[in-house]
Order: sequence, then structure tokens, then C-alpha cells
Amino acid sequence: MTALIITTYNRPEALELVLESVLLQSQTPDEVLIADDGSTELTSILVKKYKNKINNLQHVWQEDTGFRLSAIRNKAIAKSCCDYLIVIDGDMVLHKDFVKTHIENACENYFMQGSRVLLSEELTKKSIQEKKIDFGFFSKGITNRFNAISSFLLSKLVSTDKFDHSKVRGCNMAFWRKDVLKINGFNEDFQGWGREDSEFVVRLLNAGVKRRNLKLIAVAYHLYHPERKDQKVEMTVNDEILQKTIEGKLLRCDNGIDKYLPSSSL
Repeated sequence: MTALIITTYNRPEALELVLESVLLQSQTPDEVLIADDGSTELTSILVKKYKNKINNLQHVWQEDTGFRLSAIRNKAIAKSCCDYLIVIDGDMVLHKDFVKTHIENACENYFMQGSRVLLSEELTKKSIQEKKIDFGFFSKGITNRFNAISSFLLSKLVSTDKFDHSKVRGCNMAFWRKDVLKINGFNEDFQGWGREDSEFVVRLLNAGVKRRNLKLIAVAYHLYHPERKDQKVEMTVNDEILQKTIEGKLLRCDNGIDKYLPSSSL
């Protein structure tokens, strides 16, 4: 069984496009969990609107006390009953075969790093206003155009294994639940933006889980958003946590998912 976990924070207009793309999937996930890092009632209203459209849709919410992406991911994973987990951001509009190709490429002892197609600010505004998500290789206003190709055969030629945490992006990633539990999930010592994905991947690699970069499948279109102004300040502290994990060759974090799980799951 496969779960799609969608992280979000106060951007319901983008999340609506993502949920519309979930409705169009050629193979639907067994569960869809909205991992909500403290959004206002507008997001809750939106999720309720889609409850009757998407099977097994859950809204996992936590209080807004600052950027706590690791915590809300852990809570959503703990709620899921599925063996395989696909994690995306709440501004990633999915190609119709996104879930299908992720499932087809799931492999024991591997996690998958997907790629993304970047949308311009102008195209993003237009898409939100018109509620249109018919993006493709020839769409105007996209970069990383090569990533918009969806071909199972070509993907076999260009998808590769990697052996480090470089260019890790949690906006399109898939892994086995048992591997997440083995390393105690995402490290909740990260409470500001940045490096939580990299540190998570370092521990997966340290635990012997291999990485594969998927290309030309699991296609997703990343809606434009401005960069956070406070990134550099937060990254200084988070870089230190990441470096400690690398130097110590750590497999598990202390402040992780185990606090949300029954003792029988550990």
C-alpha cells in the first residue's frame, strides 16, 4: 500500500491545484495525508471540500509555533498505515502518472529522489487564477524543461544511483516506512528552514539504504514562490546539526518519530 504525504503551510490556493492533480492520477494512492504545519482555517475548509472526492484523505495539523517541517512529516508518517510513502510539497502539481511511476520504481533497500519542473511566477499566477494544471513539455513559462518528459523507457537509461546527499529535495521523494522507522524519522531538532532533508538522507545512507535519482518519470511541476528572507540565519544552526550527523556517521536521531508511535511499532 502506498501513501501520498503532502506538506503545506498557509497556501490553500496552491494546495487546491495539487489536490486537483491527485484526482487525475492514473493510479491513485491508498492514502493521502495533508501534513499541515499550522495553517489557518482556510486550509481546513479546503481539505474538507476534497474529503468526498479523494479516498482516505486525512488532515494532520499541528499548532503554528514556527517552521516545524520535520515534526509534521513525522506525525503524518506515524498516522499512515502504508508501507511505501511518497512525500511532496503542497505546491507540487503532479503529472497524471506521478504516483503510478513512483510505485513501479519502488525497490527494496532504496529511497527515490524525484525531480521537478519549475514554473515561472507569471505562469503560477495564471494557473491559480484559472485553476488550470495542464502543464507539459511545451508549456511556456517553465524551466528544467527536460524534466517534463515522462517516459518509462527513457527513464531506465538516465535514472542513476547516487551515494551522497547532494541536491536532496524533499519536495519529491519516496521511501519505505520501515526504513524511516529504522532511523527514527526526520530530526525535529531542525525547527527552522533548511537541511532537514539532507540530514534525513545522510542517516538513510548511513543505515545502508541506497539512493536512486529518478529522471523522466514521477514528474511534478513546482509552483513559484519567493525565497525565504531568513534562510541564511536558520541555515547556520542547521548546518551544524547536519555536519554532526555526517562526522558521527549517525543512523538515528534522538528527537524523531518514535514519540508518535505505539511501543509495538518500535
